[in-house]
Amino acid sequence: MNIHDGHVHTPYCPHGTLDSLAAYCEKAIQLGRSGITFTEHAPLPANFNDPTPKQDSAMKHTELTSYIDDINVLKKEYSQQLTIFTGLEIDFIVGYEEETEALLAEFGPFLDDSILSVHFLKIKDNYLCLDYSPEVFAEAVNRVGSVDRLHQLYYETVLKSVTSHLGTYKPKRIGHMTLVQKFSKRFPTEMSHLQIIKSILNEMKTRGYSLDYNGAGVIKPLCKEPYPFYEVIELAQNMNIPLVYGSDAHQVKELSNGFEQILYTNLLLTSDNLYRKQ
Repeated sequence: MNIHDGHVHTPYCPHGTLDSLAAYCEKAIQLGRSGITFTEHAPLPANFNDPTPKQDSAMKHTELTSYIDDINVLKKEYSQQLTIFTGLEIDFIVGYEEETEALLAEFGPFLDDSILSVHFLKIKDNYLCLDYSPEVFAEAVNRVGSVDRLHQLYYETVLKSVTSHLGTYKPKRIGHMTLVQKFSKRFPTEMSHLQIIKSILNEMKTRGYSLDYNGAGVIKPLCKEPYPFYEVIELAQNMNIPLVYGSDAHQVKELSNGFEQILYTNLLLTSDNLYRKQ
């Protein structure tokens, strides 16, 4: 089966490992992948204060040129074995749309592909990194009043990411759409949020966007399901929204994150609805 891993991190990730770009390529070949997209966390806006303790959510702006150059070298070295795309995982942060558009305008011409993701939520006048830890998630729940209100805020932010104008180079794929489920076994919801999820999918369909079928959630002990979960995947498939397998690997050994669980379900992926370069 022709499987492209569309969500792979690199040694440029400050909260990842130092596993080399070449090591990711070798492992992808070993796994039988047809290609990979390197999607490192893009630099955050200079005037945005990263709320994580070590402020290590993303690569530095000064590293972007080297990142792109390093991947271009690999494209030539592995041209006969692996399709390699240069990408970024772009953070959508409410209130920083102009800065994000400026970054995309600067570096978008050098990218083959990108993902648009929500990690940071604005709660009143402060931002929290939603998926950093169960403790931070609990703090977010306390600030908004309930788990369900936090889910609603997250999905409202994802919807804004889809509908916001971020310029010519805005990513056309939405990353780990149900990331708010990461700690769901400790923080279960009391109500369904499928209505707003359907609204997100409708907006994606209108714009011709694809969906990150992310296996990382499968290995998270408080999640144990892909992002998005199977009911949402079925909705997306019924709407003919393209699905892109992504391991969301932050180290070489994670390149197959959730792959078997995704592949061997009644929602079997085929090469017809996997990655196509936008």
